[in-house]
Amino acid sequence: MSMERPAEAVGLIESRLIHDGRIKVSVDRVRFPDGSEGELEMIRHPGASAVLPVWGSLDERDPEVVLIRQYRYATDGYIYEVPAGTPDYVGEPWETCAHRELEEETGLQAGKMLRLTEIYTTPGFTDEVIHLFVATELSEGSANLDADEFLEVCRFRLSEVLEMVRTGEISDCKSVATIMCAAQFVIGRDPAA
Repeated sequence: MSMERPAEAVGLIESRLIHDGRIKVSVDRVRFPDGSEGELEMIRHPGASAVLPVWGSLDERDPEVVLIRQYRYATDGYIYEVPAGTPDYVGEPWETCAHRELEEETGLQAGKMLRLTEIYTTPGFTDEVIHLFVATELSEGSANLDADEFLEVCRFRLSEVLEMVRTGEISDCKSVATIMCAAQFVIGRDPAA
């Protein structure tokens, strides 16, 4: 009779913090499912909320939606995105974060905020999770941009935005996921149509 060795725990063995700022960067020693060990660089992120604002009714076939065109250093220019941002404090509800970011970046308030889903952005090196929403019953509020936010608020028909995703004009993953989930599951429009 052979004795099987108990499986050792998979996951973190130890972590060495390299940077502690808006995000944390660490080098983690981990145990993999086959029992081997290795080092991985990890970006620890507080998470975020992203929201697609929709003017008018969700029953419309081609409603108007709001995007922002924002300067992003990492992309070396401006890209189209849905409004998004991180919580103001640990434990801030994701819906509250979505409402706040919507108003800060677009100057719009939402009467209703519908949860879509959550996504891991790049699970190969970060634990970042973004919570996706659709905002409806929009009204005017007041924008309050951060010092590093340079953006303009843009309105498009959903059909235009879907075409921008198809052609790669919109390439930001949180925005693509939010737009496609909203089109398919909330607005009821087949993104391929």
